[in-house]
Amino acid sequence: MKDSFLELSHHQVSKRGQSAPGDAFQSIKCDDGRVISVLSDGLGSGIKAGVLATLTATMAARCVAADIPLRRVAEFVMRSLPVCSERRISYATFTIVDVAPGGSVRVVEYDNPPYLLLRRGQALLPEKTELRLPRGRGGAKGDAVLKLSSFDAEPGDRVVLYSDGVTQAGMGTRSYPLGWGDEAVKRFATAAVAEAPDGVSARELARTIVHEATAKDAWAPKDDITCGVAYWRHPRRLLVLTGPPVSKDRDREMTRIFASFDGRKAIAGGTTANIIARESGLAIRVDLSNLDPEIPPSSTMPGADLVTEGILTLARVAALLEAGQEEAPGRRNAATRLLELMLDSDVIQFVVGTRINEAHQDPTMPLELEIRRNVVKRIAAILESRHLKDTRVSFI
Repeated sequence: MKDSFLELSHHQVSKRGQSAPGDAFQSIKCDDGRVISVLSDGLGSGIKAGVLATLTATMAARCVAADIPLRRVAEFVMRSLPVCSERRISYATFTIVDVAPGGSVRVVEYDNPPYLLLRRGQALLPEKTELRLPRGRGGAKGDAVLKLSSFDAEPGDRVVLYSDGVTQAGMGTRSYPLGWGDEAVKRFATAAVAEAPDGVSARELARTIVHEATAKDAWAPKDDITCGVAYWRHPRRLLVLTGPPVSKDRDREMTRIFASFDGRKAIAGGTTANIIARESGLAIRVDLSNLDPEIPPSSTMPGADLVTEGILTLARVAALLEAGQEEAPGRRNAATRLLELMLDSDVIQFVVGTRINEAHQDPTMPLELEIRRNVVKRIAAILESRHLKDTRVSFI
């Protein structure tokens, strides 16, 4: 869809007492522009369930990406899944969402709670057809019932996927003897979108739903809880300036880039911030809130959403992304704030100054202090591959 960006995000917590989740959510972007997301829930919980859920999600995503018809993809996954010897059911469920560049969406569901399509303040019910297939190996009883649906997405639409850890949250309690339930989740998600006048992001909506489900389990989840959200929205743009230009003659050029950018703006680097402040006649003030002994404090400057130190902060952002620690629980510092800005944006433009700073190539410095341009490339690569952001890196 023209002028729309597909934001994809998910959030999950593990069953109490488990070190790893038994659910998996994966998204990939194909060369032809299609985006494929899969939510899979492994039977049980813990590492074994997580491995099977990840296997299922990976197989499904790669088969769909290879343009194999959805029916054949479902048949292949069903036949590949092992069957529990006691319960005689497949070890993993799945929901596949295949989004074409123009906004045409196809969905295949197997044993997960039904997905939500939120549009203009309402939860719509796309027409679904059923497909019956053998359950797979190991003598599973009965046929598997898959549900297929399709629709054309519109700007502002949201597709919400979640595992049964969401719908069954609170089960056995006085308030929710049968669990939170599909209808209650639908009402909650619709209200959460309506209460955000500026539009709740996919990342925030997924986190809000998981948080509410966890609360209904008294903060001790009885099952893995996972929610994924796709959101078609006007792209949120972020400019990240870092490093001084190759020569002082280009300081004004960098300042013009900063002043003319339409979107949120972050500056990573004290020298860079001083250049913008000097050329624009602005003042920089150090922000002493959220102090962290490992990361230099951030600063404030008119026109900038965030001003941070350079290479140390960027290296920490790269490390958090590589470790999959986007949430950074219990820590709020300049690096986590910069990371939040990136994850809440869709199109991220990095402008990297190429003047050499000798301190960052000192062999006695920690290995994490790579030269600035390589750190930025690491960050951009992960934002594109794992979070499906549109990143652009230019040098000055």
